[in-house]
Amino acid sequence: MTEPLALSQYGWNDSVADRFARNAAELQPARVLSERRGSYALVTADGEIDGSVSGRFRYDAMSAEDFPAVGDWVGVELGEAGASAIIRAVLPRQTQFARPARGDLPGARVVAANVDVVLVVSGLDHDFNLRRLERFMTLAWSSGAEPVIVLNKADLCEDVAGRLADVASIAPGVPIRVLSARDGTGIESLTPLLESGKTIALLGSSGVGKSTLVNALLGWDRQLTKDVREDDARGRHTTTNRELLVMPSGALLIDNPGIRSVGVWDADEGLDDAFADVQAFAAECRFNDCTHASEPGCAVRAAIARGDLAAERLASQQHLAREWAALARRVDPNARANERARWKAIHKSVRNHMKQKYEAGA
Repeated sequence: MTEPLALSQYGWNDSVADRFARNAAELQPARVLSERRGSYALVTADGEIDGSVSGRFRYDAMSAEDFPAVGDWVGVELGEAGASAIIRAVLPRQTQFARPARGDLPGARVVAANVDVVLVVSGLDHDFNLRRLERFMTLAWSSGAEPVIVLNKADLCEDVAGRLADVASIAPGVPIRVLSARDGTGIESLTPLLESGKTIALLGSSGVGKSTLVNALLGWDRQLTKDVREDDARGRHTTTNRELLVMPSGALLIDNPGIRSVGVWDADEGLDDAFADVQAFAAECRFNDCTHASEPGCAVRAAIARGDLAAERLASQQHLAREWAALARRVDPNARANERARWKAIHKSVRNHMKQKYEAGA
């Protein structure tokens, strides 16, 4: 397929063209730039246009995950000049960030799609928190995108080397960049990541300086920024929309609003990657289903006793695993049913055991 000229700067490549030919060849290609209450800003071969999903699309949708998200490639039907485009297909996603859906539709709501690199931003000020960073890394790994940790506000930290070592200990093998978006120090360390056509996303809680970083990457003050609150060093939430932006390098940026409470939707594989050190020791446990509590031959507990693994890492991994399982049960009818069946079987087994015990003692 010939590359649509106006889409070349929005990430159109041979892989996208192949997916489009197999899934929406009869339609026009477009990429979602932003979404607001069911209305979409799209870019097509002819430029930007508004769009909305067709009635048939809405009727056939089985879950919230079926609907377009920022960064999605979609197949559209174009009407007369000035008319909105009708979205009739969403191409299979290469990567995605999703959260539990609200409303009538079950499943996940995708908030960003087809991201190549995710910058997990953490502040080096008084709000620095390793456990929160682990949660974001789990979310990043779950998306399928390549994570890079960005430690911002280096100008406000008295022990950068110490905190860098702390972060490296919980994210083995993950690239880490240290910078100050406010004064521009270290921004150049991100340049190799900003390849033309690559899609970048930012993740991080409110106040870590994502908006300031966006402005620095774009080279102009697009995002409103505010200083942190004096009483608790927490930032004020300033970004309110998700949008896909073209940077001077030709890379694309999806700027997500500050995430106040990070979910771990669909985080099973993400947990394994985010806690690869725990998993490596767990592979040596005597039992495949070891809970690392009191089983004999537990390699994880042995690693903690030797000082090769921090106990906080295991506690954090288990906490996130429980959170993910609980969330899955709430949003997945099959998981809820399986959980009810499991506890029903447990209770039945206990009743039978007690019955046999008392009958034997009679």
